[in-house]
Amino acid sequence: MNLSAKIYVAGHRGLVGSAIWKNLQAKGYTNLVGRTHHELDLLDGTAVKEFFDQEKPEYVILAAAHVGGIMANNTYRADFIYQNLQIQQNVIGESFRHGVKKLLFLGSTCIYPRDAEQPIKEEALLTSSLEYTNEPYAIAKIAGLKLCESFNLQYGTNYIAVMPTNLYGPNDNFHLENSHVLPAMVRKIHLAKCLGEGNWTAVRHDMDLRPVEGVDGKAGEEEIMNVLGKYGILPNEVRLWGTGKPMREFLWSEEMADASVFVLEHVDFKDTYAPDCRDVRNCHINIGTGKEISIAGLAGLIAKEIGFEGKVSFDASKPDGTMRKLTDVSKLHALGWQHKIDIEEGVHRMYDWYIKGV
Repeated sequence: MNLSAKIYVAGHRGLVGSAIWKNLQAKGYTNLVGRTHHELDLLDGTAVKEFFDQEKPEYVILAAAHVGGIMANNTYRADFIYQNLQIQQNVIGESFRHGVKKLLFLGSTCIYPRDAEQPIKEEALLTSSLEYTNEPYAIAKIAGLKLCESFNLQYGTNYIAVMPTNLYGPNDNFHLENSHVLPAMVRKIHLAKCLGEGNWTAVRHDMDLRPVEGVDGKAGEEEIMNVLGKYGILPNEVRLWGTGKPMREFLWSEEMADASVFVLEHVDFKDTYAPDCRDVRNCHINIGTGKEISIAGLAGLIAKEIGFEGKVSFDASKPDGTMRKLTDVSKLHALGWQHKIDIEEGVHRMYDWYIKGV
C-alpha cells in the first residue's frame, strides 16, 4: 500500500481500532480517516453512504462493533445481532459500491461451535452448535465473514476476515455492566484492594471516571458499597462468575493491531485458501497466541500483579460460557506473523495503563 493511500478505520476510538490507527501512523501512513459515533452513526445507512461519497476511502478496516462480556451478550441479545448486522451491511456494502481496493473485517473467535475440537481450526466454522450465551453476536460475525467471502467469490473483491481471540489492552472497556472478563477482573480486584485498605479517595476517583449503574464517586459510602457488591466487589474479596475452570486465550490489543496491518499489507484473498480447493470457504484467519490460561489462573495472575492478598471466589450458579476456546494459529504463522507478548507481560502492561488512567 502507498503510504499516502486513504484508509478509513471504522471504530478508530475503540480497543482495537485505536491500536490499529496508532500502528498505521507508526508505519508512516499519513492519510487516515476516522469518525466518532457522534460524527457518524454506522447504523444509519444513509449517513454511511454520504460519508463514503464524500471521503472515497481506498482501504477500509472494519473494527467497529457492538461488543460486551457474557452478561451483556446474554441480556441484550437483540442489540448484539441487530446492531452488528447493520454496521457490517452498511460499511461492507458501501465499500463494494465505491470500489474499495481492500477491506479488513474484524470478527471474533466466538463464531466457532461451543464444543469444537481444540485448538480450533478455521475449518470448524458451522460444524455444530454455538455457545448459547453469545449466539446472536456470533451469528452476526459469521454473517460478516461470509459477506466478505461471498463478495470475493462473486465479484472478485479483496476483503479479508480475521478472527481475533479475546483481546485486552489500552483503551479497553472497564465498565462493569458490559466489560469483557480480563478488564473486569482488573477493575474488580483493584477496587476490592482499595476498599480493604479503606482508600476511599482511590475508590471515589475510580467511580467518577467510570460510574456503575449511575453511581459515581460523589455518592455515599453505603450506596457505593451496595452497587459494587452487586458485581462481587467487597473489601478484600472478589466474587467472580462461573467455576473458574474455563480456559481462555488472550492477545494484547496492540499485537492484534500489528497482525491486522500485516494482513492488510501482505495478505490477499487468494492467499487464504488452497489453490486446488474445490469449495472455497473458511477463508478467514484466526489471530491469537495459541496459548491459554484458566479463568481462575488469570484471576490469580491479576491479583499477584495488583498486590491483592484478599479472597477470590467463584459463583458456580452463574454461567461459565464455553469451557475451552483456543485458536489454531498455524494459518497465521504460515502467512508470516506471530505474537510476542505473553499474558504475564500483558497483565503487567494492562494494570500499569489502568493505574495511570485513574
